[in-house]
Amino acid sequence: MLWTIKDAFAIGADKNEAGGGDLNHLCEGVRLKDTFSTYHPIVNLTFFCAVISFSMVFLHPVFLTISMVGAFVYAISLNGKRTLKFALIFLLPMMIIAGAVNPLFNHRGVTILRYMGDNPLTLESILYGVAIAVMFGAVILWFSCVNVIMTSDKLMYLFGRLMPSLSMIFAMVLRFVPKFKAQVRLISNSQKCIGRDISDGTLRERAKHGIKILSVMISWALENAIDTADSMRSRGYGLPGRSSFAIYRFDSRDRIALIYLASLILIVLLGGMAGENNIQYFPSINTGTVTIFSLTIFTGYALLCFAPVIINVWEAIKWRRLQSKI
Repeated sequence: MLWTIKDAFAIGADKNEAGGGDLNHLCEGVRLKDTFSTYHPIVNLTFFCAVISFSMVFLHPVFLTISMVGAFVYAISLNGKRTLKFALIFLLPMMIIAGAVNPLFNHRGVTILRYMGDNPLTLESILYGVAIAVMFGAVILWFSCVNVIMTSDKLMYLFGRLMPSLSMIFAMVLRFVPKFKAQVRLISNSQKCIGRDISDGTLRERAKHGIKILSVMISWALENAIDTADSMRSRGYGLPGRSSFAIYRFDSRDRIALIYLASLILIVLLGGMAGENNIQYFPSINTGTVTIFSLTIFTGYALLCFAPVIINVWEAIKWRRLQSKI
């Protein structure tokens, strides 16, 4: 488990301020770090590319359920209550709308439940809409995990040499959103101190204050982009033969994880080639028969989707064993 001395001392200092800066508190803080994020960026990228691609391609109910639960559990472990709040406020309503809209426009299927005017409402279209909604939800949750794990440093490491300009732009975009939000908050608080916040004055004055804040933010964003471009140009970014510093090293732990992921991906692909991962929604629903081979495919996909959680749990157990020996 990778952990810097600076981080360890920072946790120790926080615990000391709380009145319990002993070794157990320090160990507890180290244990809570997400272990999967400390793996090599190639391992992280391979995992996310696989689970996101499979979530979009395979609409089998078992696959969708595994992907949705795996993404939700991992997102909860990364973001905590924010994921639950996001799921209840945004994700769940979006899934309900997506599932409800599809039967209104898709009237395929042989099992007619009722007629809405001249259009039939079929069971197959409803179930297909539910599958699409779950697929959207799983993909969004996986991308929320990507946003946490795949930092700009990892993206620059992976694509900096292959596509220097594109990787730089992508990394800047990911970094720009939280930085822009922080700057908006700073400027708004500054304007509020002099009575020019969007909550002060009449409607016309508030609109004028909002335009002023927006103007300041646009100027700041343009100036920041120019400064960043000049800084990267002066450092020779993108020039042929330019060396780059990387803090990532592909070790035996990453090799084992990559072999583990590759084996599970191969199992899922074999299931897709054999038709075990697919389901027929139209004209009638046909899920196929459950066999030992299909159960093996489902198990392999579950092990793939829950790989980060399994790694974190295994690391926590390993750390507790080491802690008990101290």
